Amino acid sequence: MKKALIIGAGPAGISASLYLIRSNTAEVTVITNGTSSLEKAELIENYFGFAQPISGKQLLQNARAGAERLGVKFIDDELTGLSFTDDMRFEAETVKSKDIYDAVLIATGSARKSPSIKGLSEFEGKGVSYCAVCDAFFYMKKDVAVIGNGEYASHEASILLRTASNVTLLSDGKGLSAKLPDGVKHNDIKIRSITGSQRVERVEFEDGSSLDVNGIFVAAGTAGSTEIARKIGVATDDKKIIVDDNFATNVPGIFAAGDCIGGLLQVSKAVGDGAVAGINMIKFLKK
Repeated sequence: MKKALIIGAGPAGISASLYLIRSNTAEVTVITNGTSSLEKAELIENYFGFAQPISGKQLLQNARAGAERLGVKFIDDELTGLSFTDDMRFEAETVKSKDIYDAVLIATGSARKSPSIKGLSEFEGKGVSYCAVCDAFFYMKKDVAVIGNGEYASHEASILLRTASNVTLLSDGKGLSAKLPDGVKHNDIKIRSITGSQRVERVEFEDGSSLDVNGIFVAAGTAGSTEIARKIGVATDDKKIIVDDNFATNVPGIFAAGDCIGGLLQVSKAVGDGAVAGINMIKFLKK
């Protein structure tokens, strides 16, 4: 039996998992880092089927329990990498493990905000990148920095070590919450700004010190929807993943649904997106 991966355990992801598992087409795995914007909703009373308001947290717990009852496997872990295998399947790497899948649904919610650092947005595409596996080649034997302090930042730094001369992880005064790869330097001073003329040239810190770099890779927090998409060549626009009417991306076998594709950011829409995406993933897996 083939294997389907769903990244994100919100309304879109779990909805898709129900259609996939009931089709008996593939084993279905959902990877979740335990965070969903729906959990922050105190009470929901504009969703079909509830006589009384329900909390977002309880709605998610109910949804997961229903999917698990049908056989969907949930992995509570953080996705750090997504890449092609030699036979054009998909290898998903988490903090704890790796596995290979035949189709993938990105359902990680709306794109997270970038760190609020002066100069960061101005130098996007001019030395500031959000994907090490995409852009590491352009910094061959150069000095680079990674902004972040967790597993995602550690993973990006390990990729950059293969090509860059020097890699420094900038945790921006937050300390480290993950193991630093051997060979990566660490700087925990609060960042003031990113500066340069035409391209990134240095990072300025609050204590008056600076670090000369050729490139900066942003990996704060966990990998969001567009970061995951960029790693494998999925087209994005304004931090949203581009899909067709079947919720398929430009990369065969990769689908996206829910808030990460934009539109009305409501539970009802996300559930509908997930249903359509799940049905079209079934068609893809049956080819």
